[in-house]
Amino acid sequence: MKNSLPQSQAIFSPFSLENEDLYRRWCDTKLKDYPENLGDLLVEINDPRQLKESELDALKRLCRKTNMALYASNTGTDPDPKIPLLLGQRFGLDGLNKNWLADDNGLTSLTVRNAGPRQHYIPYTNREIKWHTDGYYNTPDKQIHSLNLHVVQRAATGGENALMDHEIAYILLREKNPDYIRALMANDVLTIPARIQDGVIARHEQKGPVFSITPSGDLHMRFTIRKNNARWADDALTQEALHYLNDILNGDSPYIYRGLLEPGMGLVSNNVLHDRAAFTDDAEHKRHYYRARYFDRLAGTYVLD
Repeated sequence: MKNSLPQSQAIFSPFSLENEDLYRRWCDTKLKDYPENLGDLLVEINDPRQLKESELDALKRLCRKTNMALYASNTGTDPDPKIPLLLGQRFGLDGLNKNWLADDNGLTSLTVRNAGPRQHYIPYTNREIKWHTDGYYNTPDKQIHSLNLHVVQRAATGGENALMDHEIAYILLREKNPDYIRALMANDVLTIPARIQDGVIARHEQKGPVFSITPSGDLHMRFTIRKNNARWADDALTQEALHYLNDILNGDSPYIYRGLLEPGMGLVSNNVLHDRAAFTDDAEHKRHYYRARYFDRLAGTYVLD
């Protein structure tokens, strides 16, 4: 599990504001030949349950560059939960976040629910989900470092996803004003209020940074663009940084990838920024994604490797 370090102990990371030379070298390498469109992230594979070494290497190579990769497999609408679970194992992931609304196997079946507790939470509706990283409400010792998705079925219409590498968001903010990063690394910049269920605290208030540096020197991002159920530090610098980030995410940045995933396709990622458009199901196309959240980072994608 990758907890964040104080900035003074993370000085050898390119994400440290104390190490401008390392940051510049890393940034130049990062942006050189950066993928230009969603298709550049796509790897054709046969079956995620029996991933070939060449397929794994291709996915890892993209993840080292962009913190994410897409795959198109031949599994189609096969609902076998082993597809995402075995794929995660090939990336060295074993810290599956079995949240309270997850399936018994630890995966989360993202599909519209019209009954039970899930119907009250946006991921289980057909409404849009705005920009965020997963687990922004988790405790500091249970932050989500990788997020994988597998598509069993798409919606009849809508349901497109947008994706953005959180390291790119960091670069854009730092290039605009390094103090934006300093503000967003503050330990009290983002507070998620407690979740109250039946008059009892089901999840305590969580306060923490947006950007943090892990012991491996990698960047972690904790973010939601939602205005409800999120409290931000109200100082001028923080608000200016948030305004700039929101403009990026809601604009036409070439670093934002948008597209619709088809059955048998999926995403492997180090919990990049993402959103979801609203959608409509019909009798033949009831949107169903498997989501796997892990406390681990994808093996072989560490910035200092």
